[in-house]
Amino acid sequence: MAEDSARVITLVVVDDHPVVRDGLRGMFDSAPGFQVLGEASNGVEGVELVARLDPDVVLMDLRMPGGGGVAAIAELTGRGARSKVLVLTTYDTDSDTLPAIEAGATGYLLKDAPRDELFNAVRAAADGRTVLSPAVASRLISRVRTPAAQNESLSGREREVLELVAKGTSNREIAAELFISEATVKTHLTHIFAKLGAKDRAAAVAVGYDRGILG
Repeated sequence: MAEDSARVITLVVVDDHPVVRDGLRGMFDSAPGFQVLGEASNGVEGVELVARLDPDVVLMDLRMPGGGGVAAIAELTGRGARSKVLVLTTYDTDSDTLPAIEAGATGYLLKDAPRDELFNAVRAAADGRTVLSPAVASRLISRVRTPAAQNESLSGREREVLELVAKGTSNREIAAELFISEATVKTHLTHIFAKLGAKDRAAAVAVGYDRGILG
């Protein structure tokens, strides 16, 4: 027990806002049992810093210019990094939550989490335990309970087609834009409608915005 209480959890903070980084560093450095080893302003810098400093936990924002969090998490996972990644962000939409967790994040918290909750989450992440904010947990549960036909992710090409549909582009124009045939566009639309549970183009666009696929 004494050995556990003397343990210091090392961290790296990855966030594009200097004020957030300063606040987190001050919060953790003033609390016993934590040490912030370094900070990075984007995912690319974060991966390099983690490789160099080997922290126990990485506090990772998601949407950052110059390199987002999901790509960084996937890179760290691919490299077999020892560090556990705890996402700390303001976004809790499906389009942010699911890719981050699928990429290998150990936990997902929102930035409005109370101080003690954040400390406990970092300790849990360091131990390899999954930590999810209540909002994110409920989203994941509802996602799991969604019928399979409406739970499939769109492919990259299907996303491109849906984005063009959202701009009011016709099938012929989409075909020309993507260098594919109109028949292929219609096939993609059929798959999109099935995956989103939509009956037409307008409904597909509405569902796309609702799920965070668009915009």
